[in-house]
Formats: sequence, C-alpha cells, structure tokens
Amino acid sequence: MITRFLDGNTNFVEKEFKKNKDYYAGIAQQQKPEILWIGCSDSRVSEDVITHSKPGSIFVHRNIANIVAFNDLNFAAILEFAINHLEIEDIVVCGHSGCGGIKALLEGVEQNYIADWLLIAQRAKDRVLALAEKKEMSREEKLDLLCEENVKLQIDHLKSYSLIRNLEKRGKAPRVHGWKYCLDTGKIKVLIDGKKTSS
Repeated sequence: MITRFLDGNTNFVEKEFKKNKDYYAGIAQQQKPEILWIGCSDSRVSEDVITHSKPGSIFVHRNIANIVAFNDLNFAAILEFAINHLEIEDIVVCGHSGCGGIKALLEGVEQNYIADWLLIAQRAKDRVLALAEKKEMSREEKLDLLCEENVKLQIDHLKSYSLIRNLEKRGKAPRVHGWKYCLDTGKIKVLIDGKKTSS
C-alpha cells in the first residue's frame, strides 16, 4: 500500500513539478505563505486542496478538532514564527463537518489523551448544551453548531495569546478568520470575517 504514495510522488514530479520548475525553484529558496492555517488533522480536509492553493501559499498547524491550546509550545512557536518571521497577516481557524473530535467532545470519549485534549474545547460544548436547553435540536444540529462554536472559541483562545494582544495594542495584529468546511458540498462557510473587529 505504501508504494502507492511513492508512485504518486513520481507522478507529481512528472506532471506537476517539471512543468512548473521555475515556481518550485523559487519557493525552494524562500517561503512566503499568505496565511497561517489552524485546522483539524482529519485526512479528508487538505487545506491546499480545498482552497485550490499551490505549495508555498499556506503555513499550517493541524491537530484534533483545530484547537488552539495555551500550553502547546509547538503552536506558540508556529504562531510566533508565522507572525514575526514570515510576516503573515491573515490567520484562518477552520473546522469541518463530520469531525470525529467534535463528535467525541459532544458525546464523550474514553481514550485518555484524546479526552484530556478535548477539555480545551469544553466551553464550546457548554454553549451548545445551553442553547439546546432553550431550543430542541437534533444530534446533527448539535454537532454542526458545536463545530462552529468551537471555531469561535479557538479564535478567542488565539486572541488571548500575549503575542496577539500586544500586537493588537499597537494596531498590528493579524486578521483572524473563522471558517467551516463542509465535507458534503466541498464549500467553505465564513463564520468570522477577519476584516471585522468583533467576533
């Protein structure tokens, strides 16, 4: 099975890389991505594919349920590098329909590390359950809403980072966008427009 991926690379070299040699030579010298993408690790959601983007366009951080964690040195380093060194001006937090992490958050999960990780998104679950008490919702509606509330919560977390807060004070903070990708349609729904100041 693994050979298929190496064969795919051969196909990429012949049909894409060689035909666009100048482009790939350019990005080999320096990367200048336009956005920082904070997305889910789900194999069905490839940020370059769903945005029809070329290599070099997107600087990427992915994890289960597109979470922005305060204690994650990996994420903090990515954020700092993206802003201070790559000078990225737009950050996208993107969730997606059919997310296994969102389902586990709503319904509970017994695996230790996954359960611990999803605690970071508990406030989004609390919001959805509070709304569900006021308005009857199906399981699918709850999952859909939780996906969106989680994106909004992770943006709150992102904006709480000292780096972002300090840049905000100087009027130099990156624009932050909240998106949701739909597996059924292939479309991206804009939840938070980075051009607006409120979320």
